[in-house]
Amino acid sequence: MAASPPNGDGNGAIRRVLGIEGTAWAASAAVYEVGSDEVTIESDPYQPESGGIHPREAAEHMSEAVPSVVETAIEAAREQAAAAGEDPDESPIDAVAFSRGPGLGPCLRIVGTAARAVAQRFDVPLVGVNHMVAHLEIGRHRSGFDAPVCLNASGANAHVLAYRNGRYRVLGETMDTGVGNALDKFTRHVGWSHPGGPKVEAHAKEGEYVDLPYVVKGMDFSFSGIMSAAKQAYDDGTPVENVCRGLEETVFAMLTEVSERALSLTGRDELVLGGGVGQNERLQGMLREMCEQRGADLHVPENRFLRDNAGMIAVLGAKMAAAGDTLAVEESAIDADFRPDEVPVTWRDGEPVPVRSDTSGVGGANGHGQAGETEQQGAEATVTVEGDRVVKRRHPRSYRHPALDERLRRERTRIEARLTSEARRQGVPTPLVRDVDTASATIVFQRVGDRDLDDGLSTERAAAVGRHLAAIHDAGFVHGDPTTRNVRVGSAGDSVADTDRVFLIDFGLGYHTGHEEDHAMDLHVFAQSLAGTADDHERLQAAAEDAYRAVSERPDAVLDRLREIEGRGRYQ
Repeated sequence: MAASPPNGDGNGAIRRVLGIEGTAWAASAAVYEVGSDEVTIESDPYQPESGGIHPREAAEHMSEAVPSVVETAIEAAREQAAAAGEDPDESPIDAVAFSRGPGLGPCLRIVGTAARAVAQRFDVPLVGVNHMVAHLEIGRHRSGFDAPVCLNASGANAHVLAYRNGRYRVLGETMDTGVGNALDKFTRHVGWSHPGGPKVEAHAKEGEYVDLPYVVKGMDFSFSGIMSAAKQAYDDGTPVENVCRGLEETVFAMLTEVSERALSLTGRDELVLGGGVGQNERLQGMLREMCEQRGADLHVPENRFLRDNAGMIAVLGAKMAAAGDTLAVEESAIDADFRPDEVPVTWRDGEPVPVRSDTSGVGGANGHGQAGETEQQGAEATVTVEGDRVVKRRHPRSYRHPALDERLRRERTRIEARLTSEARRQGVPTPLVRDVDTASATIVFQRVGDRDLDDGLSTERAAAVGRHLAAIHDAGFVHGDPTTRNVRVGSAGDSVADTDRVFLIDFGLGYHTGHEEDHAMDLHVFAQSLAGTADDHERLQAAAEDAYRAVSERPDAVLDRLREIEGRGRYQ
């Protein structure tokens, strides 16, 4: 069994924690001294001779490097113990934390074995840490933020997380490959060695922007099409520095937009960045501009805490050990597919979920405001309420390249006007479109509803969303971003009847398609938004799916694909 957790009474309090990291390429060990908040990190990264990471070679590197970095970190702990007047030979550490997953199984098993051996050697508790939650928590810890949204942008992963009801909820994630791995695929095609991200960054500074596919589905994103287009552009003779510039401007704009959508959905005003790709200066600059425009705070940890490192494992391990969240040795198996939303956040137990300060009901990206409201900033537009009219303006987003920004603003304005009207013709409640100016990216709508769905969730209203999505899917198009802030509840404003209608708004990410993959993604986006805004999201999602099944022309194909999408996330 694991050693008893420290009791926090002075003699058993957490003083120093050893962290061991080895999910893929970085063999790393660290010691975290709680009282001084000092983190000492020792790392020995794996560098492949060619191509990307080879799992067998990475595991061989771990087996050689982990014992050395661990002993170096233990010696640092002994020195800290001696400096504090403690006996360095008795037990320089109070717990051992290790990266339990996600990651490469062969590498994780070596790290797990080392952690068990050290914990038994010093008779201290063992703590299994989720690597991606550690990326989030080190940012929260170093920033002092209370309840931030986190963008994790690393080699094998890319997702947006926010805390709610005892867990970190995945609001959006990659549907194919991690952002760093995507960049690596392009650089391998060009013939550059691993890692590719820094090389893309260096060449992009000398390049001119080229247009590449931009794929955002709600708060999910996909990189495979962008990489294929980038490879083709290079093969067709486009200068490599121009392709790199196009990659950075496109991929990082997608990540920044999704982060802004997550801030808007959850009502948070704090954002932390995590993951090795977060070291990119252009990504940091985009996020900083976006946050400044919204009045949000951004924290970017030091580079040593962005790339894979044992320091973040040690810091989160200390919090978990203090909460008694430890493992018996026989229960400490690694989990290569360890999702962050599977982790009970015991060290934050009892913390309140922040309440969105925007109670106007104007909405996240579109919105239709209450009487008396004037102007609200959504995720991608400013909404002004003028009596029974709502004026939506997609102002330029300075973080995006001007050519990309103009294209997106015009396209989304045109699409939103067309699909809003088309959904209405299919019997789905939507606001009337009263005027459209594509050149200025402005639409004038009828004001509908008196609040967003996230301020009035019920199974009946979730079911209405399911029926509405089935209707537009059967008509051959998708909404693209059906979150709880892009659904309005109430009357149409010009009638006292039908006061509990459920309206779909903000079709700017929609498109025509008859494929069950795209229809299922609509349902997936809605489910993710429920998880981020509701305590009983499973029941609400079930109501939406039941209603969808009852009216859809091909419910089995779409819902079967939804189950496949849910199992496709990077951590499954």
